[in-house]
Amino acid sequence: MSEANCSKKYILALDQGTTSSRAVIFDYDIRKIASEQEEFTQIYPHPGWVEHNAEELFECQLNVMKKAVSSSKIDPSEIAAVGITNQRETVVLWDKNTGKPVYNAIVWQCRRTADMAASISAAGKAKLIQEKTGLLPDAYFSGTKIKWILDNVPGVRERAEKGEILAGTIDTWLIWKLSGGKAHVTDYTNASRTMLFNIHTLEWDDELLSLLNVPRCILPEVKDSSAVYASTSREVCGFEVPIASAIGDQQAALFGQGCFKPGEAKVTYGTGCFLLMNTGTTPFLSKHKLLTTIALGMNGKVEYALEGSVFIGGAVIKWLRDELKIISSAHECDVKAAEVSSSEGVFIVPAFTGLGAPYWDAYARGAILGLTRGSNNSHICRAALDSIAYQVKDEIECMKDDSKMALSALKVDGGASVSDIMLQFQADILGTGVVRPQNVETTVTGAAFLAGLAVGFWKSKDEILEHWKVEKEFTPEMCLADCSMLYARWKRAVDRVRSWETEE
Repeated sequence: MSEANCSKKYILALDQGTTSSRAVIFDYDIRKIASEQEEFTQIYPHPGWVEHNAEELFECQLNVMKKAVSSSKIDPSEIAAVGITNQRETVVLWDKNTGKPVYNAIVWQCRRTADMAASISAAGKAKLIQEKTGLLPDAYFSGTKIKWILDNVPGVRERAEKGEILAGTIDTWLIWKLSGGKAHVTDYTNASRTMLFNIHTLEWDDELLSLLNVPRCILPEVKDSSAVYASTSREVCGFEVPIASAIGDQQAALFGQGCFKPGEAKVTYGTGCFLLMNTGTTPFLSKHKLLTTIALGMNGKVEYALEGSVFIGGAVIKWLRDELKIISSAHECDVKAAEVSSSEGVFIVPAFTGLGAPYWDAYARGAILGLTRGSNNSHICRAALDSIAYQVKDEIECMKDDSKMALSALKVDGGASVSDIMLQFQADILGTGVVRPQNVETTVTGAAFLAGLAVGFWKSKDEILEHWKVEKEFTPEMCLADCSMLYARWKRAVDRVRSWETEE
């Protein structure tokens, strides 16, 4: 830290997730000084619909922020900046004058606009959307959600066209509320998830706005992910501190993992698996229906990433525990898997909800294949862990083909990243190193790093990398021929479950 900033000792990072809000205070060495977390209500008005009460969400985030400052026993004047990372694609529309939401926030998981997205594809607009936004028409993204509120909440469209309504993703809503209504902004990463933002011109796109009939005037100003947007309002928060970063959660994890160079990638092993590969200043449109997204906006420049999702990652271990009941904990899965040297030909394809890239088969279903009389619980546990690694390889192969970049490193985080046996197989099947950091809370750390950079708390990416520490590195040990044979058999196993639900 510079002498000018020597009185500023901490960064406050807010991690606004899908089910809970969190606040963490870090010091310069990225040690946690305080951490608070609270869950908020999930609202399901109809099957497939998911909402949040935006006011409750904000109050929850504000509460944990205040608690973190209080429990840390630090003076707020010692906080250099506030950083924000958030659930992506979830949207709020609110009254510009009263600050009251006109409807609940529609959550990224909500499928109410699936027919709307399908009609856009049917009208031949999918290519246009991919070329401009890097996305595919889907209810997942924010644009159709905004249109739904404008079309279905009485009077809102008319008020929006008069400039009386504001819209935004959750970062925008939090910044507006925390600043006391002083700033209506978003960052490039969140804007790139709306299906309304041109990732090449870096502007809200008139053709896309017209396609979804969304008035430009309701949308926020788009800025860098690392920048001072406003200060927290003393009346709202009890103190004034610069709000200096906003970034979508998966991009925050990419930055928190120190994936600063093209070809570096991270995977978050959660219920599913989120993969992002840094492709530098070049946006590559995917031939495999991966997403092209903005990874970061900093110093007036943007970097891009390819993004892919594995539908069933760590959830396959929960399936072994809760449905098959052959283990009582995730740790026991590792213990049992270690009892055998391999799955001995057993493959699990966890296509419980279909298959994503590169297969894109909604009609595939899960299966256990290769069973013999000697197959036992240990082989099934080993096959379950292997299935996660195989699916990540499927996505990585797509990314390498799209970008023509070699995978230089795979950095890992998330719940299943504690499994040494799974990560060793991941390194083997990829043929490249897999790195697990000491700090696996990379999402909130990424937001903290970006806020700190904006105010000079840290000076550069190189300085940040000094705080990124390796806990364990896994290097390939299996011979190439064995890896090729196993991956070919995985592809055969996948072929067996394709189109299972299709009527004959």
